[in-house]
Amino acid sequence: MKIVKEYLILTIVTSVMVFADYVFKFPNHFTFGGVSGFSVLLSGIFGGTANTYAFTINIILLIVGFIVLGKEFGMKSVYVSFLMSAELEAVQYLFPFKGPLTEQPFMELFFAFILAAGCSAIFFNMGASSGGTDIIALILKKYTNIQIGRALLITDLCVVLLSFHVYGVTLGMFSMVGFLAKSFFVDSAIESLNRCKYFTIISSNPKPICEFIHNNLNHSATVYHAEGSYSHKDKTVIMTVVNKGQAVKLRNYIRSMDEHAFMMITNSSEIIGNGFQAF
Repeated sequence: MKIVKEYLILTIVTSVMVFADYVFKFPNHFTFGGVSGFSVLLSGIFGGTANTYAFTINIILLIVGFIVLGKEFGMKSVYVSFLMSAELEAVQYLFPFKGPLTEQPFMELFFAFILAAGCSAIFFNMGASSGGTDIIALILKKYTNIQIGRALLITDLCVVLLSFHVYGVTLGMFSMVGFLAKSFFVDSAIESLNRCKYFTIISSNPKPICEFIHNNLNHSATVYHAEGSYSHKDKTVIMTVVNKGQAVKLRNYIRSMDEHAFMMITNSSEIIGNGFQAF
């Protein structure tokens, strides 16, 4: 059931990314971001549709990924890459779409990069990718010592810079803005999806707090004994990690149960272990 749910989410997110490319990115000739951006550039140079170029490139990279990477090429990434390629090719025949959706290119740029970045963050969080340049990254990682993130960033930047020549200064500047915004927004989106609250609680009555964490939040905690440096009284320190919704419940419970308890609540964007991310 868990696998079915994961692939259902991957299907929906992939369709959203295809929608972002087909409706906002391709008609406006925005060239930021991986294979789709390169496909927009090719359509401007050689003619044809960006959908067809993206389909062709993704299928070629998918085949190369199978041959070169084998088992290292995750099934989720294969599924997303194949589905995206198929949808990009099919959508232009099922729903013909010519020209920008609106006369507000900045708004369309905003939706293009924010949807793409959000989808990329969800893929990353689920251990998948949209294929494309990620396949190239995996191949480079296997056979070279090249800093992959920097190499792909430079490649995408070169595509954006070429768009100034192919599509003119205005569209080139829009693509540059999209490139910079997406680069910064992906990390923020990933952190937001994974964000949890790390509690350090100092209390003289730890038992009910621990029971609330166990019974109401279905989490555990680490407890150790300490001594106040000023009062020299024995204290108990409780450390636990909960999600954002549970953090409010835990904070409110502690305040109602022990008004003298001392709490330090810290954001954490990556928690690995039982009850959170797998290794």
